[in-house]
Amino acid sequence: MLNNYLKQAFIILFSGFKDLLPIIVVVAFFQFIVLQQPIPNLANILIGLLMVSIGLTLFIKGLEIGLFPIGENLAYDFARKGSVFWLVIFAFALGFGTTIAEPALIAIADKAAFLAAKGNVIEANLDAQKAYANGLRMTVAISVGIAIVIGVIRIIRGWPIQYIIIGGYIGVVAITFFAPKEIIGIAYDSGGVTTSTITVPLVTALGVGLASSIRGRNPMIDGFGLIALASLTPMMFVMLYGIFI
Repeated sequence: MLNNYLKQAFIILFSGFKDLLPIIVVVAFFQFIVLQQPIPNLANILIGLLMVSIGLTLFIKGLEIGLFPIGENLAYDFARKGSVFWLVIFAFALGFGTTIAEPALIAIADKAAFLAAKGNVIEANLDAQKAYANGLRMTVAISVGIAIVIGVIRIIRGWPIQYIIIGGYIGVVAITFFAPKEIIGIAYDSGGVTTSTITVPLVTALGVGLASSIRGRNPMIDGFGLIALASLTPMMFVMLYGIFI
């Protein structure tokens, strides 16, 4: 029995290492072939790779065991309950809550606040930087919450997603002409960092679970697309934040 557990653990760990193998090959190629230099602190790098491999493996397994079933079950229960109001409230809360907790968004908001203070866009003190960073995070989180609500209504109504996406990007281009140049790059990056480790699995599970539980909806056609909406709305909202705030 113990040998079976060890064997399964080794297989799972090896799968995580295999996912990192392309990165290892690229770094090794440029270090040894192009730069022709030994890798500095090789022992620390190997330990770090082992830790990343274990963490990546545990993260993926955690998604499979915990987050995906939670999102799908909640979506199914709300659909069975038949309460669109509470489903919409849940969708907004899920989008807002997962986004406000995204580590990548926290990091980019703090960096943007630091550079804004350095470039005299805001006052050069910690309170101003904190307020600027929190404002960015709140703006992005609200925009993602609204995006998930739109996505949920789309699934319920059966609207084609391509028209919503095309209209959204037309809106992004239009707002870009009026947004301050200091905020445009941050706004565009916000769409990417929003859909990261916490948001993607839960939102995806919500969409797939909801589409699976509504008669006449195809999970492959209607269940996906929430992430695209969650990447789109932050670009518009952050640029509007820059215009008005």
